[in-house]
Order: sequence, then structure tokens, then C-alpha cells
Amino acid sequence: MSGLAEVTSPPYDVIFRDKENQLMAADPHNVVRLILPRPVPGHPGEEYHHAAESLRRWQDENILVTDPKPALYMYEQSASDDAGPGWLQRGLIGAVGVVPPEAGIVLPHEDVSPGPVAGRLALMEATQANLEPIFLLYDGRGGYGATADVVAETAASEPLISARTPDGLRHRLWAINDADDLAAIAEDLAPRQALIADGHHRYAAYRQLQARRRQAGSASGPWDYGLALLVDSATYPPRIGAIHRVIPGLDVQHAAKLAALAFAVRQLPSGTASLPAAVNALSEAGADGPAFVLADEQSAYLISHPDHAQAAAAMPAGRSRQWQALPAAVLQELLITRIWGLTDDDDVVRVVHHDTEAAVRSAQAASGTAVLCNPMTPDEVYAVAARGEKVPRKSTSFAPKPRTGLVLRSFAQG
Repeated sequence: MSGLAEVTSPPYDVIFRDKENQLMAADPHNVVRLILPRPVPGHPGEEYHHAAESLRRWQDENILVTDPKPALYMYEQSASDDAGPGWLQRGLIGAVGVVPPEAGIVLPHEDVSPGPVAGRLALMEATQANLEPIFLLYDGRGGYGATADVVAETAASEPLISARTPDGLRHRLWAINDADDLAAIAEDLAPRQALIADGHHRYAAYRQLQARRRQAGSASGPWDYGLALLVDSATYPPRIGAIHRVIPGLDVQHAAKLAALAFAVRQLPSGTASLPAAVNALSEAGADGPAFVLADEQSAYLISHPDHAQAAAAMPAGRSRQWQALPAAVLQELLITRIWGLTDDDDVVRVVHHDTEAAVRSAQAASGTAVLCNPMTPDEVYAVAARGEKVPRKSTSFAPKPRTGLVLRSFAQG
């Protein structure tokens, strides 16, 4: 008999093909079969109908069971280490109202691409369900208020489910279905503002589905809500990982020579063993402004203190001074686009989440340059979103992301 780790998965957009194959092999009922249905050659769109058929069959076979009572779900993720208890994140999974960005209630901080939005929309329309929650952050006043009280009380009880996934995380889930608790949480959360930490394409698909239903003359319904995990960022501060770049075919020494036209450049000790020192140098330099490390397995260069006049000239019109000062903006507009003369898109610039060694290995294999970056700070992300702006592409990676498959939302149940 399989456990929950074998039938759940990470979010759809962080699953690469080899990981997808592993998840499918782990169990015939792994949720990846729903969220990433395999295309049918010669029949575009048919895969979404296959996902819908699988969802109905799993419900008929009681693989997926509908909760008999309306509920919110308290979801806990935790990790331990040798030195102590490690870290903990708790939040609520439930249906959140779908509203336009101008309402200032749910704030996006990233742009979206039409293709992924269309794919998520097609999947929702076929399955009539939200198959995985988006990840929202809100300021819950640091553990004060009705929501925090209910979460604390719930955590002291026995969870519905508990599982440990291969990445070492422990996942626990509780149902909150007391009517008074649900009412108190709803009243507490109603006036708050939330930031989309992860799930911009899914939220855009929520909005498109709602718009389609309204254009078709439908009254209010389940399409006016979408599944979300809400985490109090004051109690559980978000963890943002760095996203590094790899530019295939760009020799690192040539890249550094060009960078010297607009940055201060300092050569660093090279090689995999020296990477921790390079990362430390990058972190220290980042305290004074935008800084990056250019590296392959033979060479490494710290570039910092960009020329203000050149940086300003490289920035697109209409952006705030705060946006223009973001390291990700300097990377995208000054270094990649103006200095190196490249187009910053997925065809030219690869991205590597978190792992500096993987970025350097990838650069070496592609005879190219790894650009190691510092992570954005939560304050920077909040400030950009509050101004109605979007961060440059591939700038943030919030963690830990909710596990997919623990809670699904069927439109048939509202």
C-alpha cells in the first residue's frame, strides 16, 4: 500500500520530465497524472479530458473522498536538522475570492505568459476542479487574532494525515469545520491583503474562468473562488531562494571583460571547492547594491557597483526608481540586454533555482557563463507589488511550496 508521499507531488511548474516520470512510477494514482496529463499525439487538448476522466474514476473508486462537512484545512510543513528543530510553516487551505488586481486585495508580483495560463484554464474547465492551491502570504499581525488562535488550538490536536516526502519535509493536515471557528477566521481575514508568492498563472486562470462564466451569463458560483494556501508571513516569514542564470556559449572571461564596461570586476578563487567563498563574497557585496558572480568551473568574477548613468539609461520607461534599483532589473536590463546584447528569454538564458553548483556545472557543460545572484528580500517583493509593478522575470522563488494532492477542490461541491 502506498503512502501519501507516493501519491502527492510538488506543484506542476517545478516538475521536470525526469521527476514527472519518477512520480508516475511511484503510484498509479499519483496526482501528477491529473496536473500534468500527457499530450495525445494528433489530438491537442485531449489530455485534459483524460485528466477529467481519471479524476471522476478516482472519486468513484474512493481514491479521492469528499469531505462531508464544509472545512478549511490547516496545513503544516516542517523540517528538522542536526542542530535543532529546524523551521516550521503553517497556513490555511481553502477557497479565496477571485478579484482583479486593481482591487488591491490579492497582489501579483510577477507577469504571466499566455501559454501556461491557457493550459491551466483548459485543465480547470475539463476537470471542473482546482487541483492544487496557489500560495498566498498575508500579514497576520505576528500571531494575534482569531485565525492565529484557531491555528494554535488545531495544531495541538491529532492531524488527519501526516507524511514525510523524499525532500525531508514533514506534511501534516487538519480539518477545521466548527462553524464558529470558520466564521471567526472569515471575519479576521476579510480585511487583509495577500501577496501571491507562487501560482500567478493559476490565479490568472482563475480570473479567466470567472470572466468566461460571467460573459456566458452565469450567476455567482464556484468559479468566483480558487483554491489557495494562506500563510501569515509575520508569524512564518517567507523563505526566498536565489534564481541563477546560465548563458550557454558565452565565455566567462569574455563576459567579465564586457561587464567591466559598466561594473567593478574582481577575480575570485575558482573551482567547486571555492564556491562557498564566492557565495559569501556575493552576499557581502549585495549589501551595497546589485552584485553578481560570473563563473564556470575554471574562473569566477565578482561584479558589483554598476555605473549609475549606464544603469539608468538601460531601464525601460515608466518604471519606478525603486524598480530600477532592483538587482534583478540591473541584471536583466543592463548586464544581459545592454552589455551582453542578448535577449532575456528562455531560449537564450536558462534559469537554475537555488543550487549554485548546478548552475556552474550547467554553464561548464554548455561552454557558457553562470550568473550567480542574491535572492530578493521579502520587503523588496512586497514593495514592488504594492506599487502595482511586477518584478523582472524569474526573480523570486518562495519556499516551501504546498504539496499537491493533499487537498483538491471540486466545483460540484462549491
